[in-house]
Amino acid sequence: MLKERESPQAKRYARLVEQEKPRVSLGFNILRAFLVGGSICLVGETIKTYLISYGMSVETAGIWMSISLIFLSALLTGLGVYDEIARFGGAGSAIPITGFANSIVAPAMEFRSEGAILGLAARMFVIAGPVIVYGLISATVFGLIRSVLL
Repeated sequence: MLKERESPQAKRYARLVEQEKPRVSLGFNILRAFLVGGSICLVGETIKTYLISYGMSVETAGIWMSISLIFLSALLTGLGVYDEIARFGGAGSAIPITGFANSIVAPAMEFRSEGAILGLAARMFVIAGPVIVYGLISATVFGLIRSVLL
């Protein structure tokens, strides 16, 4: 019913949009996300295995592996490399812990010219803030449910 009332210009515009819209290959995007996310996990497991081979406990090596991945992600974000990885890998680069580190460092770098307080500190958690808040809320609710049931 709505389509019948569309003006000729609106129909022409819709056709133009359809022609110019980039074609997305779902299978290719899934493959790239898998390769990037898998590579990040492979780097993490390599770091962890290396640390364990030098006598570190599995738990401590896991902690240092997470710290190393966060550091590498922040460094690559600062160098502008992580954005290229994210552009290629999509969700494969956003889901591991490195994506979270990137979501904190990128806004901090973008707004650093506004000063340490109003720029860097205020804008650092623009993207990551909601994730932290909902993560804390869900962890609290889960903890309360678990304490009542156990």
